[in-house]
Amino acid sequence: MTAPPTRLSPVTVIVNPSAGGGRAGRVLPAIERALEARSIPHRVERTTSLEHARELAHLATGEGATAAALGGDGLIGAVAGALRESRGVLGVLPGGRGNDFARVLGIPADPEGAVAVLAHGFVRQLDLGEAAGRTFIGIASCGFDSEANRIANQTRLIRGNLVYAYGAVRALAAWRPASFELMLDGGRVHAVTGYSVGAANSKAYGGGMYAAPGAELDDGLLDIVTLADMPKRRFLTSLLPMVFKGTHVAEPEVTVLRAAEVRISADRPFALYADGDPIAELPVTVRALPAALNVIVPATQKADR
Repeated sequence: MTAPPTRLSPVTVIVNPSAGGGRAGRVLPAIERALEARSIPHRVERTTSLEHARELAHLATGEGATAAALGGDGLIGAVAGALRESRGVLGVLPGGRGNDFARVLGIPADPEGAVAVLAHGFVRQLDLGEAAGRTFIGIASCGFDSEANRIANQTRLIRGNLVYAYGAVRALAAWRPASFELMLDGGRVHAVTGYSVGAANSKAYGGGMYAAPGAELDDGLLDIVTLADMPKRRFLTSLLPMVFKGTHVAEPEVTVLRAAEVRISADRPFALYADGDPIAELPVTVRALPAALNVIVPATQKADR
């Protein structure tokens, strides 16, 4: 479903200045200049707390403003969760390390281009993912991904989207295969021993890793991607590079399933990560929330649909 262009709507910019190693704070002045140049009424609200960001999103909606998240996927996911199943509208201003949600939607990384989408885009209804009461916009994953995300979040040595690849390489040394059991839509059961399970609302995570290249943001389903065991050398030198192009799904160790809901359990404890943050512990049920979010997307998408 689409709505008319949003260029006259006021905008509340919700920003975490420290996101992306401080990138969000550095691009904020350019965002403000671009909004002023287009005569878009706006105000800036700074936050360092996801809970505070959710509160600000509620306030923006109550005032009839677009809640524009300037930060990484974690901040965008928090604002999206606050707006779920409401009349609120989300604007996306990339300012984090990965910016995968913006990448999948085709929203430019540069401030001028991102603000142009706010001015000339249209509102599209998109799905959200949900696990243990927490919503997410991208991919919820566990297993090897749990360790890689933990390491990536702790490192201060590397900036930008390469931090996720760094986390994967570091996690590989101590990794041992895990056994997972999936129950899809309350019926089908799928078991796998290996690296990871991902429940994908969107195509990409980890700064441009297309883990679920077939996932769609408006089909009401999750793409569930499992990676079975393989030699670590093959994982590192062959499969991992493929993920950046999404070609890994053709490999025999990769299985892609689709379901509206999946229950994930494992033979040892794992945190479920989504949008860069831990959101639940296994066992957990992950589900799709169809058409739960109104998002401003580039006008070019209207012609594609």
